[in-house]
Amino acid sequence: MRWTCLAILAAALICIMVPVAGAVSLTIDAAPKDAHVGDVVVINGTITGVKTIAVYLFLTGPGLDPRGVTLENLNIPAGRGLFTTAPVHLDNGSWSYVWDTSVILGTLRPGNYTVYVVSSPVDRLQFSEGGFASTDITFRPQNPAGSETPLPPVLPVIAVVVAMVLFGVLRLGRK
Repeated sequence: MRWTCLAILAAALICIMVPVAGAVSLTIDAAPKDAHVGDVVVINGTITGVKTIAVYLFLTGPGLDPRGVTLENLNIPAGRGLFTTAPVHLDNGSWSYVWDTSVILGTLRPGNYTVYVVSSPVDRLQFSEGGFASTDITFRPQNPAGSETPLPPVLPVIAVVVAMVLFGVLRLGRK
């Protein structure tokens, strides 16, 4: 009886002191969360509770496969080994992915999208509660070409015109 009590006490202490195995925790964020189609979006987060070299990302949204799709090719459903991956820094569990939406295959339409991160390669219809994290991104229509180029300042144009007029007046005055 005495050994049984000691064994139960030792087991209880081990359970308290050792973290729960398999308690994977994921975080995800995106910047900007309100972007234009064609913008670069930085997606990052952390993973704890497991040592892994990569996390798996996929996207859901208007007109996309409900299981989710890869971020590089919106025509490829997530799953069956096809995912976007982001490398994990083993020292602190952080990860980051730079998503250039101007060079993806498929059509990213304006609308609300959700990016998911999972620790193992399963699609949206297969992961369990708590085994994922997600963030929402709203995409606006693509900026028209050249809309980001500022108009030339008026002051230098006026200065050039005034200089040309003065030069002409001086040339006429010499004749």
